Amino acid sequence: MEIWVNPRCSKCRSALSILDEAGVSYEVRRYLEDPPTAAELDAVLTRLGLDPWDIARLQEPEAAELGIKQWPRDAANRGRWLAALAGHPKLIQRPIITADDGTTVVGRSEDAVRSVLP
Repeated sequence: MEIWVNPRCSKCRSALSILDEAGVSYEVRRYLEDPPTAAELDAVLTRLGLDPWDIARLQEPEAAELGIKQWPRDAANRGRWLAALAGHPKLIQRPIITADDGTTVVGRSEDAVRSVLP
């Protein structure tokens, strides 16, 4: 299991606590220090069944600087969104958890985190 976290994020800390309580083994990726590539993001989004704009944190200052809120949300602009998220990882919603079986969730709720437990 892998979890992408920002250690300063309360939702990330909560998800880690749930995983610890469940006694599961996991690998932490501090995605601000080790940002995912556009290809990694694309793979995660495919597993999530989402598009890049679905996991974008649009309230971040970087979003305003890029003007990302106004970008078209369509297949033709998917690569642009992926590049923005890879280049500005603060824009990525967190935590993202990928279970050993490939199941992936955005673990913003306790139920979402528990859904990937074995």
